[in-house]
Amino acid sequence: MDTCTLTVNGQRHVLPADPARRLSEVLRDGLRLRGTKVGCNAGDCGACTVLLDGAPVCACLTPLGQAAGRKIETIEGQAHTPLQQAFLRHGAAQCGICTPGMVMTAEAFLRDTPEPTRAEVEEALGGVLCRCTGYTKIIDAVLDAAPGDVALMPDAGEAVGAAVARLDGAAKVHGTEAYGADHVPDGALLVRAVRAPYAPVSFQFGEVADWAAARGVQVFTAQDIAGTNRFGVIPAFRDQPALAEDRVRLAGEAVALIAGEPSVVEALDLSDFPITWREDPADRPVHDAHPDNLLIAGKVRRGAARQAMQHAALTVSGAMQTGYVEHAYIEPEAGVAWMEGETLVIRACTQAPVMDRDDTAAVLGLPPEAVRIIPAATGGGFGSKLDVSLQPLLGLVALKTGQPARMVYSRAESMAATTKRHPSDMRCTLGADADGRIVAMEFDGDFNTGAYASWGPTVAGRVPVHASGPYFIPNYHAEARANYSYQPISGAFRGFGVPQAAIMQETLFDDLAGKLGMDRLAFRRLNALRDGQATVFGQSLYGVGIAACLEALEGRWIAALERAERANAGGGSVRHGVGIASCWYGCGNTAIANPSTIRIGLTRDGRLCLHQGAVDIGQGSNTVIPQIAADALGLPLAQMQIIGADTALTPDCGKTSGSRQTYVTGSAALRAGQALRALILKQTNMGPEAVLHLEGAILRVSDGAREQVIDLATLSEQAHGYVLCAEESYDPPTQPLDEDGQGVPYAVYGYGAQLVELSVDMGLGTVKVHKVTAAHDLGRVINPQLAEGQVEGGIAQGLGLALMEEFIPGRTENLHDYLIPTTGDMPEIETIFLEVPDPEGPMGAKGLGEHVLIPTAPAILNAIRDATGALVTRLPALPHRVLAAIREARNG
Repeated sequence: MDTCTLTVNGQRHVLPADPARRLSEVLRDGLRLRGTKVGCNAGDCGACTVLLDGAPVCACLTPLGQAAGRKIETIEGQAHTPLQQAFLRHGAAQCGICTPGMVMTAEAFLRDTPEPTRAEVEEALGGVLCRCTGYTKIIDAVLDAAPGDVALMPDAGEAVGAAVARLDGAAKVHGTEAYGADHVPDGALLVRAVRAPYAPVSFQFGEVADWAAARGVQVFTAQDIAGTNRFGVIPAFRDQPALAEDRVRLAGEAVALIAGEPSVVEALDLSDFPITWREDPADRPVHDAHPDNLLIAGKVRRGAARQAMQHAALTVSGAMQTGYVEHAYIEPEAGVAWMEGETLVIRACTQAPVMDRDDTAAVLGLPPEAVRIIPAATGGGFGSKLDVSLQPLLGLVALKTGQPARMVYSRAESMAATTKRHPSDMRCTLGADADGRIVAMEFDGDFNTGAYASWGPTVAGRVPVHASGPYFIPNYHAEARANYSYQPISGAFRGFGVPQAAIMQETLFDDLAGKLGMDRLAFRRLNALRDGQATVFGQSLYGVGIAACLEALEGRWIAALERAERANAGGGSVRHGVGIASCWYGCGNTAIANPSTIRIGLTRDGRLCLHQGAVDIGQGSNTVIPQIAADALGLPLAQMQIIGADTALTPDCGKTSGSRQTYVTGSAALRAGQALRALILKQTNMGPEAVLHLEGAILRVSDGAREQVIDLATLSEQAHGYVLCAEESYDPPTQPLDEDGQGVPYAVYGYGAQLVELSVDMGLGTVKVHKVTAAHDLGRVINPQLAEGQVEGGIAQGLGLALMEEFIPGRTENLHDYLIPTTGDMPEIETIFLEVPDPEGPMGAKGLGEHVLIPTAPAILNAIRDATGALVTRLPALPHRVLAAIREARNG
């Protein structure tokens, strides 16, 4: 057998020669150096960047033949470098899937340019995509890549409010974090799906057994599923088959699985798979139970909007359309399943392990306790990884064969088969009195939920609740419908329809302010909700922070308007504009149970363990929740051992969605820490101000005048192997909505406002965002560095929604055609945090993750109109749409 010699990180390796094989495959599978990540296999994302003779290359595009005999460096060869320390220090890794590629690219750049400018760093990193961070902290880290310590762990009672470095950050920057594709058991079968080429279509299998036997593989279809072949994130709306039975509603839907030896399965040409497709009538209802293709409608009604509108001093009306938006996380879906005795174990990327367990068990006909979900590190989610994808498919193969089974979606599969942001078609009318106070609002929206329900019911429910924005509107009528179609499934994407509604409402606010002759920020301040006022759904709120956010922007708003006026004074084809928009967002599930449970325990040998089941997809729950727990207990964060999400080891902390983890799971952590502290104080008969010290197995409790000692080694073990333990739950106090949408949908809300400065080329229609100033009320800032990262990442996604991201069904299948912001697209971001404590939140804290994306797109649209006089009413605002809007405004 011919061989090939590689030198990787200074070590010489002799491997079987296959000159055309991807270097990424050789590194990951041949040498088990899985720190090099693969996000696209097309050179689009840069996650697989390694150094070849010191130059950065995409390992997925580099054939083995080109690398033979040359010096290769991977992330595994970067051992605690100053650059990696800077990444940790600046919080430059969030989900971490792009981090190895970023580190390697930056390492090569800094060797040639040790003292770069910010612009040079931006250009150097332009080929590596990040979907989480907004790039700001990555660039900061590269500019500060000098030796330096990561922030020290705070003492007891000092964790909350401290910029603690991400507790799971070291694994991310060193490339040792294991994602869904990184765990490969020996002897694992590779699984591929046969997918429908278009929809709607019916199908019939041919001689599948003969085809499989001839190729040495196994084939599984819906007939092999023992349970209920339907899943969905909301039990009452489970309508999606794990494998289609005889009819396909979605292009890319899986109809069969092929499993076998990896080299055999990889090489298969599935075009000769024995299946016959028959096109179905496009006018047939997507689901027979919904003949009008209406999944569900949501409504909120308060006062008499129509009558109040007739008496308003001024009214404005408008319409807005948004298209499909792809989540574009850098990690495609991936995972592995195996049997441990009678238990099916699945390790895959997910945002909701308990939901995965229950859905998978139901599909496969197993009791939930017979399925264990161990979340892999998740390389971005933003909502799409709430829905199960490959979990029941992997589970089916492992159950049927008794062998480990592994599956990794290609980028094209991920884009075709997983959920998107709901396209929307919205209409709205606002009325105000002569003083500028809003007296009435009517909103109506249709949201395309695609082939299956997914989160369509949640979108239809959240939109009418939130479409008013954080303003006092006494007369209100809002309706939203989720409609089926033979199109991609629309699910959760950072806001559940609220970003779309905010685009409609906030651009119309500018219309109304303009016709009233009022300053746009002043108009919003006048109408902002205040403590004690009733919302459009009848809930009186306290700790309302929107007025504080708008006030914080006032001086910057005036300065930005003056800058734009000066820039425009000279004329020319480039016009400058300023825009503003606000947001609010209810944290957690809408008007239904939403509990989280946290367990904290001390072992006989003095280990302090926190069972933290909230999946960290980059937002920081692995750090923020321990910060809350440590301060509640009164022991240093550094002494806490984190036991991460695992349905066999951690209580249910609910799904990572709805900006709920800091608030809901944080509240459970607060209560668990307080309960364990109370237990310790009771056993030592000490008062509430006592100080705890844990030294090995000795727990000292002192109040300055006296000290009590608990020798943990002498205590008997109780449940879960602890000698002292507390487990506490928290479920937000909400109330169901009545037929008019009146009630208490959420217990805690977050607030924010953003100011955008941009320029528009009037001849080309191109838009350049120069600066975004973001003021957000967090109630209590648990970790300012992680919170800043959320703001910057959310703004990046909001910018993409506004200006460039458009998923076209049947055409978009890679990250070359689907454009997300790069380093060169990002503006300067100034973050302002306000702390208006919420009476219900843990230590006053509110959620943040989804809020930060909501105002960005409408603020950009408002700034475009300020610059050009034209409002773009179909997103994204691509250059041809900007030009068309300008022409229409001039002709109108």
